[in-house]
Amino acid sequence: MRLFIGIDIPDDIRQRIARYVDGVRGFAPEARWVKPETFHVTLKFLGETKPEIADELKRELAKIEHPQFDIHFGGSGFFPNPRNARVFWIGVEAPDQLPRLATKVDETCSRFGFERERNQLTPHLTLARAGRGASGNPHQRASGSTPAFKLLAERIAPMPPPDFGTMTAQAFFLYESKLSPKGAQYTKIARFQLG
Repeated sequence: MRLFIGIDIPDDIRQRIARYVDGVRGFAPEARWVKPETFHVTLKFLGETKPEIADELKRELAKIEHPQFDIHFGGSGFFPNPRNARVFWIGVEAPDQLPRLATKVDETCSRFGFERERNQLTPHLTLARAGRGASGNPHQRASGSTPAFKLLAERIAPMPPPDFGTMTAQAFFLYESKLSPKGAQYTKIARFQLG
């Protein structure tokens, strides 16, 4: 089982983000755009996990105590930067509570042999990746140049930052990710209540 832990987002925010994507997608047609139905905020990527470990992990994740908290979605940017972009994202703001929850999840997962995160969580929601196939020229990929996002970065730079709204995180989920030629499909396999 290929697993990760994350927070789902409500349909109204998902639809606002999808409309924004529809408006800017044409500026980066070579990028691999994330399907709106898979939008989520990742807390921890686990990767391949044995079913018996997943069952034990579910029991331990259910013991995490953490209050509900608000998450604001707005702004956009590129990793690592606009000039050498590999990922286009929108911002996720929950200054104290989101990193604290991610740390609790990370600590719980580490007890099952999953590697601890080296860096603090950088909350974001991925909209598109340059990735393999984003440029037909292997020399451009090797040099770090990513033409997939060049026009997009130029077009959105003068625009006001987008604002998609605020949600209250009431739960987090253990997801299974199944890869296919049509893209990843995510299934919630466990829910963990906050508050």
